[in-house]
Amino acid sequence: MCKNLMRRRTFGLGLGAFAGAALLPAAFSPTCTMAATAVAPLKVGFVYVSPVTDAGWTHQHELGRKAVEAALGARVQTRYVENVPEGADAERVLRELAVSGHQLIFTTSFGYMEPVLRVAREFPQVKFEAITGYKTAPNVTTANARYYEGRYLAGIAAGRLARSGMAGYVAGFPIPEVLQGLNAFTLGMRSVNPKARVKLVWLDAWFDPPRERDAAVTLMNQGAEVLAFHTGSSAVMAAAQERGRLAVAYHSDMRSVAPDAQLLAVMHEWGGYYTERVRALLEGRWQSGNFWGGVRAGMVRVGAFGPGMPPAVQTEVLAAQQAVAEGRLRPFAAGREAVRDTQGRVVIPSGEALTDAQMLQMNWLVEGVQGTLPR
Repeated sequence: MCKNLMRRRTFGLGLGAFAGAALLPAAFSPTCTMAATAVAPLKVGFVYVSPVTDAGWTHQHELGRKAVEAALGARVQTRYVENVPEGADAERVLRELAVSGHQLIFTTSFGYMEPVLRVAREFPQVKFEAITGYKTAPNVTTANARYYEGRYLAGIAAGRLARSGMAGYVAGFPIPEVLQGLNAFTLGMRSVNPKARVKLVWLDAWFDPPRERDAAVTLMNQGAEVLAFHTGSSAVMAAAQERGRLAVAYHSDMRSVAPDAQLLAVMHEWGGYYTERVRALLEGRWQSGNFWGGVRAGMVRVGAFGPGMPPAVQTEVLAAQQAVAEGRLRPFAAGREAVRDTQGRVVIPSGEALTDAQMLQMNWLVEGVQGTLPR
């Protein structure tokens, strides 16, 4: 009897359970009363821009969601909605999650930023976290990882392995986050081969495996020896595997689809961040703000080296990663020579480094990139 009553009393918000407990007759034992007033688990929602697959951007966020469940157990109840287009569909999904009692909602694509802000105004009691966004509100936090740090490290490896100095890059959209990664990759290559070049193809999509593969084939046909990409699937890796080329996996280890082609992987780790933010809400200390963590914070790392990685280059890359973690190496810092864009304009003066604010407004292509910014 007590077990069935507990189910009825704790269905819904915790406040309702506590209110119901005051009406329990004295005949019930204290143990039964405590069970009836148990606080309902915190409902946490995740909105994914692409399907959950075995590797890639959304895969890493799904691992983060599972890490929350593993760390917090019965204190949380999570749910994800996958393959949600940016725009009106995202707004609808966010409202449905809010109406169904989700008190914290994570969104995992830049195009969700404006829908989040609109829905957050309608549900001020719900907390939202926009991953890769930059606009905040009292109940909206933004967070991102310093992917560019891993990109620079991957560029060092690509610069050592591309004998012709030519790499290819498949990019989604020309937003600052993507430009940071592309430019850092190019600077990493040119740090070990000053004449290195990176051919660029814009995809105008985050997840489109057939077009990702076509872009990769085009770049290889144009002489790219090493491929990199900023899209959501493993199609570029598979194309490199088919053609006997090397490629840098992004988001996660992709050796399952490219066992020979994978040079290394730039991996993203979301479990720690998600768990801390959910725990903060459970403990009443959640606050709105901005967070941008990289190698030092454990959110970005390179590893999962493939058979084509020479031991000496692996050692060099890992040493550079340690230097990034310790703040001794900054990808967007100029040495004695200024850093210039593809038009010859100085974008980082000699001896200076970009601030976070400048990186977040990046709208240029560094010297060495062969491509243009879409208008």
